[in-house]
Amino acid sequence: MADFHMETKCVQSGYRPKNGEPREVPIIQSTTFKYDTSADMGKLFDLEASGYFYSRLQNPTNDYVAAKIADMEGGTAAMLTSSGQAANFFAVFNIATAGDHVVASSSIYGGTYNLFHVTMRKMGIDFTFVSPDCTEEELNAAFR
Repeated sequence: MADFHMETKCVQSGYRPKNGEPREVPIIQSTTFKYDTSADMGKLFDLEASGYFYSRLQNPTNDYVAAKIADMEGGTAAMLTSSGQAANFFAVFNIATAGDHVVASSSIYGGTYNLFHVTMRKMGIDFTFVSPDCTEEELNAAFR
């Protein structure tokens, strides 16, 4: 929906109903989904097939919301998380691995500071924290 205004994307993105389907995204409240065989279900668990099996991990309603956010932000995909801390973890862990170094603001949320300073350090990712008021020289010195 690249040619549409943001207001239109807010209402229309993420869900394209076919003839006879609801105009708006139905809220899927099921926690589990039916499959004919355990082999079909096994393929989902082994990531050999795409589909839904447990709504805490993925469900159609969340997929529509993620598609809407991706379109509104001009991206190709989006990921929903159950908390801001999970989002912080995935954002950093997606681009940094053991042995990497990340520069972050020292004025971040305390839980995020602990995630970076303690948990991710245990995973081999090193962090340097700089003041948001630091000079350009201080910022550049933080990079390795």
